[in-house]
Amino acid sequence: RRKGPFITVNSGAIPETLMDSELFGHERGAFTGAKEMKRGRFELANQGTIFLDEIGEMPLPVQVRMLRVVQEKTIERVGGTKPVPVDIRIIAATHRNPWELVKQKQFREDLLFRLNVFPIRVLPLRERKEDIPALVYHFIQKKSRELKLASTPEPANGFIDRLMQYSWPGNVRELENV
Repeated sequence: RRKGPFITVNSGAIPETLMDSELFGHERGAFTGAKEMKRGRFELANQGTIFLDEIGEMPLPVQVRMLRVVQEKTIERVGGTKPVPVDIRIIAATHRNPWELVKQKQFREDLLFRLNVFPIRVLPLRERKEDIPALVYHFIQKKSRELKLASTPEPANGFIDRLMQYSWPGNVRELENV
């Protein structure tokens, strides 16, 4: 699948009313404004990977429809009558504890069991401060290329030590912005 498409979905950014159409696609005439058939993100990821970012934000009704996709590897477009097979690898991520979401009835336990095949827990930056220097240099290089600087600047003396003292509630994204 590594040579196939890599489709990303920010599950928390899609309004619930559009989620089914975005993920599963829709048929022409399925609803007002559906002037043509549209392939959803799962179908676009066929023969590749779909990355479901912030899956903990996915509404419960959509989670129900996700069960079939994960288990059977088929989708049904909104307004469609026949299943569409998809050959996909699913990667899901959340910044929240999924087991806690299950306890709070905000995430389906059966969906979590189906997604939790090969879990990878990435510690927050405050618990792996030894990564800060490498990340700082990476972000400086990245920003230098973006700004088309002739040379890559060096952090001021003591700057990385100061960064190592901070608790980083915003994690790596906060570090990048700093």
